[in-house]
Amino acid sequence: MGGLTLSTATTLPTDFARAALAGRVFRPDVAGPSVVTVRDGEVFDISRAFATMRDLCETSAPAAALRDAKGESLGPLEAILANSVEATRDSTRPYLLAPIDLQAVKAAGVTFAVSMLERVIEERARGNADAAAAIREEINRLVGDDLARLRPGSPAAMRLKEVLVAQGAWSQYLEVGIGPDAEIFTKAQPMSSVGTGADAGIHAISTWNNPEPEVVLVVASDGRIVGATLGNDVNLRDVEGRSALLLGKAKDNNASCAVGPFLRFFDDGFSLDDVRRMHVTLTVEGEDGFRMEGFSTIEKISRDPADLAAQMIGRHHQYPDGAVLFLGTLFAPVEDRDAPGKGFTHKVGDVVTIAAPQLGSLVNRMRHSQDCAPWTFGTGQLMRNLAKRGLL
Repeated sequence: MGGLTLSTATTLPTDFARAALAGRVFRPDVAGPSVVTVRDGEVFDISRAFATMRDLCETSAPAAALRDAKGESLGPLEAILANSVEATRDSTRPYLLAPIDLQAVKAAGVTFAVSMLERVIEERARGNADAAAAIREEINRLVGDDLARLRPGSPAAMRLKEVLVAQGAWSQYLEVGIGPDAEIFTKAQPMSSVGTGADAGIHAISTWNNPEPEVVLVVASDGRIVGATLGNDVNLRDVEGRSALLLGKAKDNNASCAVGPFLRFFDDGFSLDDVRRMHVTLTVEGEDGFRMEGFSTIEKISRDPADLAAQMIGRHHQYPDGAVLFLGTLFAPVEDRDAPGKGFTHKVGDVVTIAAPQLGSLVNRMRHSQDCAPWTFGTGQLMRNLAKRGLL
């Protein structure tokens, strides 16, 4: 099991008593998912008020609507969390799912200077981890490590672009890192994300990959940012490094998008400013005894979260069921795992914990995508299930 356990003490935000938390639970007794909230350590099914998480997010004040919603108790959160660990799950009892359903799942790439440089390295190394160390040194010599102070699209950024082009060091990743337009891509399909405790997937062809600990914004269809959660934007560095046109293969595989544990809606005690200051930690623990720790702080992001959301949704592009947006990560693992110069890559059985005090922790065990539970419960099945239950 690699030490994967879930408890209220490790899963919930530090100030959970005042947090407006919403999630989704699969209920075997009704053969489908329910929107839930947590109150005093107990999980309440509020699907009679909000059949989907999308419906709750679309209200004018989701935190207030959540608190006002009446619900049916599903029992203690501690028991549901324990049963959410996929490897030991009792399929006849409730367990947590990813806390999103019909929303589009989008991600912003190259939003931090360090990760931007790592993307340049991937591109120039053509997916070869052995060549990365030398290229990393060369890129740092040309660019330096102070790009966090450079505002994308500014005159200073454009002057730097001219210098890099002249030196033959320009890259498509630098274009979206310091140019006017953010990289916004589709991470996964609606309903395909996995939640805390679930197995998360890496494609078996990859030999150089890593977790990406990120804050995920929750955005309503009218562009309002209504809350946040945590996410793991699992990435295949060797695949994307071969060609940026392989982004879909590098990013969107079975169980390769983990989100959770709960959505936390904005209210008087939690706002977008808290997201802007958020510090996200990462721990990877392998069955081989390997342990790696890292972090990502939103304070060092190159583009403001509100700007990224505005580039995702607006008059130029609509999402009638809303969207969630991964904000990118500062974390770029260069720590060697097996041999000098080989860097970090996942091994099957790694347990990945992504945490932030205001959002709790998201924990997943890594497996090859084809060995994770196949995604079979899609939007059509959700609609049929809700209709059968009289919720539509």
